[in-house]
Amino acid sequence: MAVAAAVGALLTVAGCGGGDGKADAKAETGGNAARPSASPAPKAARVEQLASAAGCEPQFTTKVDDYRQAVCKTAEGKFVFLDFVTAKGQRDWLETAQMYGGVYLVGNRWVLSSSPRKNMETLRDEFGGTIEEDTSYGGASRTPR
Repeated sequence: MAVAAAVGALLTVAGCGGGDGKADAKAETGGNAARPSASPAPKAARVEQLASAAGCEPQFTTKVDDYRQAVCKTAEGKFVFLDFVTAKGQRDWLETAQMYGGVYLVGNRWVLSSSPRKNMETLRDEFGGTIEEDTSYGGASRTPR
């Protein structure tokens, strides 16, 4: 149940995908096919580190055994941050979240989402990770860095 609540909060920020003008590029790569990542391993980070880099103080909304979630808002946009105890817990959470669409910056046992997307690109430059975008139920595309 906690995963569903976290996904709901994240969707408030992430939206449900689509409408980003990338339909032609997706058609050329086989729809929602994932592109392999050639980037170095993302840095490990906690919610507090991610929020600090975004320039805000995290407001925790969920603290359970396997993950923590926080939100914040700055002049640049809205953010949702999660950190996970295990990589499996992170992947399980992402699989649930991806059923609803959205855009996520996925790192080493952490996930964040922000609106506008450029915030995720800026944080990717600092922490690494892969931007995963779900444009439809069950389909994902990835933008490695």
